[in-house]
Amino acid sequence: MLTLHKCGADAVVVDGDRVAAVGPYEELSAAYGERARTREWDGALTPGRHEPDAPALLEAAYWPDPREADALGTEPLTGAALTALGMTEVRWGASARRGVQRLLALGTTTVAGPFARPAVRTAVTRSGLRVQGAPHVLAVGGPADFAVLAADGGCRATVVGGRLVHRRR
Repeated sequence: MLTLHKCGADAVVVDGDRVAAVGPYEELSAAYGERARTREWDGALTPGRHEPDAPALLEAAYWPDPREADALGTEPLTGAALTALGMTEVRWGASARRGVQRLLALGTTTVAGPFARPAVRTAVTRSGLRVQGAPHVLAVGGPADFAVLAADGGCRATVVGGRLVHRRR
């Protein structure tokens, strides 16, 4: 299925998990409009954010569950507070999934690795985030990984592997 993502005058056409076209919306709409589902975003189209500190964020910090906010707060726990939790692989996996969701909400599409904890590796793999040394370029034939950033610096949407994985309402 083709999807045409429009951001102001710019657009990208996604075919499955690859970029089919990048260019001015008017041109891409004329070429693909009748065959593609169109998503309109208020913001700027970017290749997506690369997180070089992902191992530290996901393997050396605990991202509390919202149900734990009264006892643990809402910010990641590190150091002595992390040690006091008595982490298990199950808890590491749940924490990593919440941490990955926060990264996606920032427009992250690639992360640095490697990840030593199996539960963290699984969470990253299932999210679709690509583990690589540097960010990619949004180009025809390349991976359909990009973000739409708002004027206020927030992320409106994150697309990884052609899938919409985050949308700010």
